[in-house]
Amino acid sequence: MPAAVPVKGKPFVRQLLGRSDFAIISDIVEPGTQVLDLGCGDGELLEWLAENKGVEARGVEISPAKVQRAIARGVSAYQGDIDEVLPDYPDHAFDYVILSQTLQETRQPLKVVREMVRVGRRAIVAFPNFGHWPVRLALLGTGRAPKTKLFPHDWYDSPNIHFLTVHDFDQLAGKEGLVIERCYFLAGRRRVTFLPNLLAEVAVYLVRRR
Repeated sequence: MPAAVPVKGKPFVRQLLGRSDFAIISDIVEPGTQVLDLGCGDGELLEWLAENKGVEARGVEISPAKVQRAIARGVSAYQGDIDEVLPDYPDHAFDYVILSQTLQETRQPLKVVREMVRVGRRAIVAFPNFGHWPVRLALLGTGRAPKTKLFPHDWYDSPNIHFLTVHDFDQLAGKEGLVIERCYFLAGRRRVTFLPNLLAEVAVYLVRRR
């Protein structure tokens, strides 16, 4: 993939398939590893990882139509509910289990995280940061459930049923005894290194059990 041109004067995060979190994930995943992508959608990320990093890629997606499109890409994917499928896998069945911007849509996020670090030697969790300043400002200014670019839905039809911040995930990792090997905080195509709970739109964590 050709190198991206940095924006003058600003730290730059490249994009992959139109998403900066995918670019971070693609850098984290080691070549030739076994990868399970939860909520894999159309399988774009898994297809890219298989073609460019030679991973053994599998995906789980709740939408049958998206599963069919993933299979058409040559991705090994099946229809399933993230909240339900992980207990079927043995310990350390994969090198990486990926959950990208879907944790907030699960019914039991704590159970999902626990299962991810059991099934995978490492887990990659990316999520939209509800502590981002425009979200706070929208809530303060309107007194209603905030709607922003990252959270565009009305409260009654949003797929997001749990809202978490960078601080919330840090606290969860500490409580669960997870080792945070790497973490990245993104605002659009910029990497955030200062006050991420306030300034980051999306967080990407690489974690494992002790």
